[in-house]
Amino acid sequence: MQRERRTLSGLIAREERQDLLKKLRNAQRLLQPVHVLNPYAPDLTFVKERTRHRRDNEKYLTLIDAITLLHQHQRRRGNHTVSGRTVEFIEVTLDDIALANQLAPEMLGRSLDELPPQTRRLLGYIRELIKKKRAEPGAKTSATFARKELREHCGWSLTQLRVHIERLIELEYLMLRHGRLGNPFVYELLIDPETPEHVAHIGLIDVATLNASGAATYNAKVTGFSGGVTGQNGQVTGGDQTPPSPPNANGGGHLSAS
Repeated sequence: MQRERRTLSGLIAREERQDLLKKLRNAQRLLQPVHVLNPYAPDLTFVKERTRHRRDNEKYLTLIDAITLLHQHQRRRGNHTVSGRTVEFIEVTLDDIALANQLAPEMLGRSLDELPPQTRRLLGYIRELIKKKRAEPGAKTSATFARKELREHCGWSLTQLRVHIERLIELEYLMLRHGRLGNPFVYELLIDPETPEHVAHIGLIDVATLNASGAATYNAKVTGFSGGVTGQNGQVTGGDQTPPSPPNANGGGHLSAS
């Protein structure tokens, strides 16, 4: 890559990158400061076994706010009078929470994972090795492997393998099958290598459950929606006090998880 940057293709890539950054910055300039209200917040859930989870819960709520703020031009604006001042706000939708629930396990799950990053990485190598062995002709369906096989597969040193394998045994991801009286070290994977791997379960409520619970039905002292916000379809949204349209029905752009 360092050599490639010195070529014509590297020059073109740099210029295209500047064009993309310019477009991104211009899009960010379209965003305006506005309060974000989350009427679903009291019904949201998050893991709470440890004190540090309180900080991660705040990050989760802020992620929802950021998604809503990014879609501010696809949201109706409400206003409320506080101490003689009119305060404008936009509200979180179920779509915003659904996207946050999709992103949060990857973004926040790393800090909640019981396995350190390198141990989690080795577990991934073990899953790859087991699937590779099962794909061979006439292979057994067992989930056993030798330490030598794993060392050749991942290229790690014996000291690295010993430390992380011991941790996986203690946390009951692996079981030692052989390795005494001159026998080679053979381990068994205690989890299914074919199942999708999730970084961590952070206890988020399902959006369908949240919708069925009837949350976000309050309208106390809300003075209605102000007009003048143009959506992607060129129509004026929020010009009346009709209930919000279903998610994505008024041209609301859906943010990709990528």
